[in-house]
Amino acid sequence: MRLVFAGTPQTAVPSLEKLLSSRHEVVAVLTRPDARVGRGRRVGPSPVAQRAAKEGLEVLRPASPREPGFLARLGELAPDCCPVTAYGALIPRAALEVPVHGWVNLHFSLLPAWRGAAPVQHAILHGDDVTGATTFRLVAELDAGPVYGVLTEPVGPDDTSGDLLARLAESGAGLLAHTLDGIESGELRAVPQPADGVSYAPKLTPDDARVRWTAPAHVVGRQIRACTPAPGAWTTLGGTRLKLWPVRVHAAVPPGDPAAGESPPAPPVAGGLAPGEVSVSRSGVTVGTATHPVELGDVQPGGKRRMSAAEWARGLRLGAAEPGSAAPVLD
Repeated sequence: MRLVFAGTPQTAVPSLEKLLSSRHEVVAVLTRPDARVGRGRRVGPSPVAQRAAKEGLEVLRPASPREPGFLARLGELAPDCCPVTAYGALIPRAALEVPVHGWVNLHFSLLPAWRGAAPVQHAILHGDDVTGATTFRLVAELDAGPVYGVLTEPVGPDDTSGDLLARLAESGAGLLAHTLDGIESGELRAVPQPADGVSYAPKLTPDDARVRWTAPAHVVGRQIRACTPAPGAWTTLGGTRLKLWPVRVHAAVPPGDPAAGESPPAPPVAGGLAPGEVSVSRSGVTVGTATHPVELGDVQPGGKRRMSAAEWARGLRLGAAEPGSAAPVLD
């Protein structure tokens, strides 16, 4: 089949590479316009555009896929199918009707769960044990089209969204190629999504990434892993922003034995630390939550490099407080 592939971030590159090595012909690539990237904020092409350029492919970068010029060029290219992986913009009906086999999207969830822009992040944030990838035909409604194929992927206890997305990008590329093979041969038919089990995964914002120390420890751990690497979990100390990488969630303090007259620790100061309260010791830097403490991993103060929490604490002399003085608190 003649294909016009749509994708933008690094996550979409494995799909493009898989299609380039398949029996199908990629005649052009659709991607988002050049944007500012990196710490220097220089304007540059998307990862998909860079990979396409190496192959000498035509790269289409409309500000919107609704632009008449893009729609006209898509018609001239006459693709049989348009596969999509993380393109980043809604495809208008006028474009959906161009290829005879439609637009086939690779989405990183088990639809109808987690429709939307951040399915992997929400799978981790909500504690899913298993997620996956789905290929489906695009329709006007968000991620609601009929399904061609699925694969599953376990969510590990230490997985960040970056870890999980990287695995799904590789395995999902194979699923996408297999789906296109089945469509071309006529052996694969799309099946409508079930009406039950629909959930949505909007893009996580920097506000979503601010750590809520008043949540239970396991929820804090999931929030930070879900926001790593983007949008990046953070907190503040004395008004100064501190970026966080995944934390170690300590084992919970065993509940007391009522038969022995014991009581469980009070939630506000579980583990001896109030939510957000910092404790520095030789074993590490721990922070209180609503249940039990978590141990900080790497951190990055504003304007500085990434470092271990222990190095950060030494630099601020957090372990050198005078007896009786207030402990530092993250907010």
